[in-house]
Amino acid sequence: MWDIWDILKVSWRPVLEVIILTIAIYHAFNFVRGTRGAPVVYGFVVVLVTLTIFAGVLKLEVLNWLLRSFVAFSAIAVLIIFQPELRRILAELGNQPLFNTAREQRENIEVIIQTAERLSEVHIGALVAIEQSIHLQEVVESGIPVDCEATPEMLETIFFPNNALHDGGVIIKGDRIAFAACIFPLTQRQDLNPSLGTRHRAAIGLSEETDAIIVIVSEETGAISYAYKGQLVRGVSLEQLRAFLTSVLVSRSKSRSLFEWIRTWSANRTPPSAAVAAKTNSD
Repeated sequence: MWDIWDILKVSWRPVLEVIILTIAIYHAFNFVRGTRGAPVVYGFVVVLVTLTIFAGVLKLEVLNWLLRSFVAFSAIAVLIIFQPELRRILAELGNQPLFNTAREQRENIEVIIQTAERLSEVHIGALVAIEQSIHLQEVVESGIPVDCEATPEMLETIFFPNNALHDGGVIIKGDRIAFAACIFPLTQRQDLNPSLGTRHRAAIGLSEETDAIIVIVSEETGAISYAYKGQLVRGVSLEQLRAFLTSVLVSRSKSRSLFEWIRTWSANRTPPSAAVAAKTNSD
């Protein structure tokens, strides 16, 4: 009769496989959720599971063989569908801090905070993208080189109505304004609130394809929002915006292990202050 040790010797491998598969499926679901390719993947999985059950019950050997062969080529489809997300992940693996020191990071964050506060008070619309590891010029359709120090006064001047550069977005690299009047790619998601204007949709679209943080000020309501990794958080306060920018941009350590990076990346897919995301102020 087998004792407990014999059972453990036989069963530890299947248990380990179940644990690994569970973790992999969980993280794959979190990766897909909220991306532009999510509806395609969900539909593909439903059809594949339905056909597999159908072929298994009726013992259709040819269909089973075709399904197994098709799954082998699904990796290519994944690379095509999730190309922006995969590119962003690979870029973040080699990501370096945006600024040289934590003090410089906080100084640049305060520039964004002051700009958002001033523009919000006078209801001047703004769209500011903070570049990180992915070069935004590879994604945006146009832009006028500026290359000047990023200050609240300069950003106010750019977004002032009737200014030649006020249409479009601004790209900030480090402590400098790199480009203005940029046209950001619009998101193709169909599950967004119909009240969202072009400015917010452009912010979501850019955040889906890059690791940039995009800060938005509504021209109609003065509400402040931000977009990051395909997620839009609307109607935030200045303190909430400061807390979020600090959590992302301020480097807490000079080096992190791969496992710490994966854990942080997964956590950041759902931005903080999600409770305020339900506001429906239109732009």
